Amino acid sequence: MDNYSVKILTSEEFKPLYDKHRKEIFEKDHSYVLWDLLDEDELSNIKKLGKRLGNPFKLYLAAYDSHENFIGWSWGFQDNNTDFYMCNSAVLPNYRRKGVYSTLLKKCLEVLKEEGFQMVYSKHCVTNNDVIIPKLREGFLISKMELDDKFGILIHLHYYMNPTRKKIMDYRAGQLKPDGKIKSLFKI
Repeated sequence: MDNYSVKILTSEEFKPLYDKHRKEIFEKDHSYVLWDLLDEDELSNIKKLGKRLGNPFKLYLAAYDSHENFIGWSWGFQDNNTDFYMCNSAVLPNYRRKGVYSTLLKKCLEVLKEEGFQMVYSKHCVTNNDVIIPKLREGFLISKMELDDKFGILIHLHYYMNPTRKKIMDYRAGQLKPDGKIKSLFKI
């Protein structure tokens, strides 16, 4: 990634870049947007419910090549008082498999750790190895699978900032015997 940079953008800076490339990146995707199914009353209710959430933290990251060409992104938002949802990431086709996504991911986790989030999670089509593999290498864990009407079969990945919490996931999965810390937490 010596020839690339990652910048934090505002929503206003990010949205035009995302909108310009979104259709190209997801043109073969058989998902749909929920808003396309809803009537005006349903859309109004969603807006009303959204106002109750206040002002959650959002993060928009953009990757650029050495000539300042926009080449990829990652964005997400605060889901509750401990968790951040990495909602969408992509790298333009000519820049894939060159470390761009891994660099975006590292920057994202760095910022979220500084913000104080305890967990970062994401959902992916089960065959999206271009995203799943770098996340597993970075320490994300597979937490569940889901059949979703919009996107099909999804895999959920969790990243725990607290190493004990990550260790508990290994214990819960049957991959690790409980150590002293886990035994004390569960009073085993």
